[in-house]
Amino acid sequence: MHVHEVLQFIEKAVYAKTGQRLNDLQREIIEGTLKRKKYDDIAEDCGCSAGHVKDVGYELLQMLSDVFDEPVDKKNLKSVLERQGNLNISLGDKSINSNIIGCINMGSEPSTPTPDKSQPETPDFHGNNRANFEKIGKLRQFGLSAEQIAEVLELPLDMVKQVDFEE
Repeated sequence: MHVHEVLQFIEKAVYAKTGQRLNDLQREIIEGTLKRKKYDDIAEDCGCSAGHVKDVGYELLQMLSDVFDEPVDKKNLKSVLERQGNLNISLGDKSINSNIIGCINMGSEPSTPTPDKSQPETPDFHGNNRANFEKIGKLRQFGLSAEQIAEVLELPLDMVKQVDFEE
C-alpha cells in the first residue's frame, strides 16, 4: 500500500469508531510520523507552528489509542498499524514484515508483491485455513470489497464470495 492507502485505512477505522474524518494536518502528522519526522519538521512542511502540530499530534494519538484500543504514540504508530491491519509497512528500502495481508509503501518506488508459494491454491476454510475466514471478516469491517480482499489475500474471488454466504 502507498501512503494514501494507509491514510484510508486509518480514516475508515477512525470514522467507524468516531464518525469523524481526518483533517489535512492530522493526515500530514500521520505521514510524517511514519517517516520518523520530528514535529518541528512536520510543522515546517505544513506552514504551522511546532506547538500547534504538537498539540494536534497529541490529540490525534489519543484518538488513535481509543480507535485501536491500545496505546498509540509517535514511536509505536507503525507497529500498531501493522498489528491492527496485519500489514507490512515498507519505508523505502527498509521493510518490516508481519502477517502480510497488505503492504504500506512510504517510499517512492512501488512495491511488487511476491506470491506465497507455500499456501495452497484453493484453501479449505473449514480446515487449517480458518484464519483466512477470520481475515476476510476483518477486512470486510474496513470496507474492502470482495475483489480487494481476494487480491490482498491472494485467494480466488469465488472463495471470498463464498465466505459472504457462510457468515
